[in-house]
Amino acid sequence: MDDLSSWWFALDTLDKIYWGLAIPSSLMFLFQLITTFIGGAFDTDYTDPDLEIENDGGVGFQFFTFKNMVAFFVLFSWTGIASLDSGYSMLTTIIISVVSGLAMMTIMAFMFYQISKLHQSGTLKIERAVGKIGEAYLRIPGGRGGFGKIQLTIQGSVHEFDALTDQETDIPTGTIIQITEVIDQNKMLVITNSPKK
Repeated sequence: MDDLSSWWFALDTLDKIYWGLAIPSSLMFLFQLITTFIGGAFDTDYTDPDLEIENDGGVGFQFFTFKNMVAFFVLFSWTGIASLDSGYSMLTTIIISVVSGLAMMTIMAFMFYQISKLHQSGTLKIERAVGKIGEAYLRIPGGRGGFGKIQLTIQGSVHEFDALTDQETDIPTGTIIQITEVIDQNKMLVITNSPKK
């Protein structure tokens, strides 16, 4: 412990800054890798917020995300430490570490962008909902008087959507409904599903 304390107090201010960033950011980066692999291996419904696809079907090139910032500080700090150990000046070290960190952020953003595009092909195809049967989860006001909620099974899993109806009467909770139109990714137009006689 004394050796560690002596080593720390012997460092210059810039060295302390780099080491102070390197250790927590590296631990966080390692934690993210572990949780990502565990999530991918054991949870088929796992969705990474950094990979989330926008509701309009587009995939955003997300540069400033938490994971990218962690990656920036990992490379920024370790490159800075290596540059200082190599005898570079303070200004040169800062420039090298900043450029390296930004390069790492760009690579990470590009990787997640490409992964997002792959995920897009397996995401919910909402247009398949038309004609399907579901259940009113929360009362749906008649005459498009407001949104209720429905539950619907699509592609083998249950999803919840906001729902409107053109019917004059409300659709009570628990009523079996049918989708007549997909308004957008989260909203459906429904009618009461009357069983055929």
